[in-house]
Amino acid sequence: MKFTRITLSICCALLLSVSAMAQGFSVSSSAPSQVAHFNPEQIRAFAQKVERTLADTGARVAIIARMGRLASELPEGMHFTHVAFAVRGEKSVGYVIQNLYQLDDHPDVSALVQDVPVEFFKGVVTLESGLIIPSPVLQDKLLKVIASPTYQQLHQRDYSVIANPYTLGRQNCTEFVLDVLNAAIYQTSDIQAIKAYEKAHFVAQPVHVNPFKLMLGAMLDAEVSLSDHRGLPVTATFERLADYLQTHDTGAAVKKVYSD
Repeated sequence: MKFTRITLSICCALLLSVSAMAQGFSVSSSAPSQVAHFNPEQIRAFAQKVERTLADTGARVAIIARMGRLASELPEGMHFTHVAFAVRGEKSVGYVIQNLYQLDDHPDVSALVQDVPVEFFKGVVTLESGLIIPSPVLQDKLLKVIASPTYQQLHQRDYSVIANPYTLGRQNCTEFVLDVLNAAIYQTSDIQAIKAYEKAHFVAQPVHVNPFKLMLGAMLDAEVSLSDHRGLPVTATFERLADYLQTHDTGAAVKKVYSD
């Protein structure tokens, strides 16, 4: 009986650690599960600073990232927890954020959702943002893809926080951004061709989490799946996206924005 209790306690602790890793990733800031860590004025001021930074670069579309978990709580090689496109409005100086968000009541399912920067940053734990500014040429191509049926077609509804960017079946926000980027770079809507390009040229981030934790998490936590992995799990991250674009898009720039 004592051994059973100890085993159960260990399993619960492992599950909680995996659940903690998964929380705060591609969840809408307006979801009931999200907790505000900063007051509205702090969020507003930071969101405006990020928008000014984007505007100062002349970006019409950029990749934007936020921190939904403390860096110390994330696996090695992961820093930002949610990645999206920031698209400058046609009739305003502000930006609209194009997201892939998990459904709050079905965390293993996602939807494409628009929000604004102040909503995007509402649930962050740290006032820090990562920005990738594509070259003007790639921005032109990206805007065309985002405005086309291809953008919706590239969305896979089945979500996993550690989705494998080289396969189909599961997708997270960063893999979706990667797929859209490659649709623009290679001028194709063929997802099989896009995945072939990614296998050949994109270096994914290994998921440095105890294999038993991942197995338990995949069994008991809907937003963690290993079904699209063979061997060591890998996923797409903001940092690997930045490396990829700086290699494959001459003129791309990476910036970080911090609160004043």
